[in-house]
Amino acid sequence: QVQLVESGGGSVQAGGSLKLSCEASGISFYLFDMAWFRQAPGKARELVARIDKGGNIEYAESVKDRFLISREDLKRTVYLQMNNLKPEDTANYLCKATFRSYDYWGQGTQVTVSG
Repeated sequence: QVQLVESGGGSVQAGGSLKLSCEASGISFYLFDMAWFRQAPGKARELVARIDKGGNIEYAESVKDRFLISREDLKRTVYLQMNNLKPEDTANYLCKATFRSYDYWGQGTQVTVSG
């Protein structure tokens, strides 16, 4: 059974930092491209950052220079370091694993930025 479990969300003041983690089980993690998405109430889900199995990275323009995505294949975990958080970063952050036609999603972790 495939599971992606996100953690690390919470409530912070603007300018603060959080580090999200997504641990996978039931998949050969090293084969998968990993991504973080977010969805705010009433808004479409959007890509935040992606790291492929080779370590190539892309970011949404809105988070460049503030967020950092990384992965540890031995721990089957992908991370999202979020710095200088803004109120507009408030959303449910979800992890996605992709390999060929297979897509798996986690349930998400809530990030709320006030101020």
